[in-house]
Amino acid sequence: MQRGRLADNVDLIVTPDAATAARAAAGRIAHALADAVRMRGRADWATTGGSAAPEIYRRLVEPPLRDTTPWSHVHVWWGDDRFVPRDHVLSNIKPLDDILLDPERTVAIPISQLHPFRTSESIAAGWGAARTAELLADELATAGLPTKDGWPVLDLVLIGIGTDGHLLSVFPGSPALESDAWALAVPAPTHIEPHVERVTLNPAILGTAREIVAVASGAGKAGILESVFGPERDPGRWPAQLAVRPNATWILDEAAAARLGR
Repeated sequence: MQRGRLADNVDLIVTPDAATAARAAAGRIAHALADAVRMRGRADWATTGGSAAPEIYRRLVEPPLRDTTPWSHVHVWWGDDRFVPRDHVLSNIKPLDDILLDPERTVAIPISQLHPFRTSESIAAGWGAARTAELLADELATAGLPTKDGWPVLDLVLIGIGTDGHLLSVFPGSPALESDAWALAVPAPTHIEPHVERVTLNPAILGTAREIVAVASGAGKAGILESVFGPERDPGRWPAQLAVRPNATWILDEAAAARLGR
């Protein structure tokens, strides 16, 4: 495993493979959560979905991280989700339900401290994605979190990076980049799968988060990461550049990092 610094003083960790990247991310998450609880009595973590999350959760439910993380003081939020029921295969909530909250794993996060986008409830009630986003924004606003520059301050935001350079559900050219809403609906993307409507936190939360952990693996991410860390700055074209900041740790496997140079 190699460690170094990139543009804007970003902390970079390069691992041999995706499994090692997930292990490193889980360790970083556990450390950040423990620090937040020690300093403030609680930790507020916005997690993600996609291909990276399940393996990270599997590492978090293994000793020693399972036993040393102060789970009872952790609040979990979701950075984004697909507008599908919670138990749907495309749901970003389902991997955490299935792995981190498996009763046999004994990770004791109180149900009241889980703050997903309420997609199942909204679908059952006939509400749209916009209403679902409003509900989570209201929940954030009443959670007692500090704010900075009008945005909530989360202790940790975990993100994956899409092959088009998106993060959360903020795609290139997204209206979310100009929105002042804390959470918003996103039309179904046509250029990338799955082609379903989304809900997402505003990417401005990355600017107030105490820590960001970005994870990417595989040769399919190498080209976009070269652009994200390249000389041209254009978050409208590459939203992932919003996570290129000093409070971020980027964890990549060698395949994803192959075009970043030394």
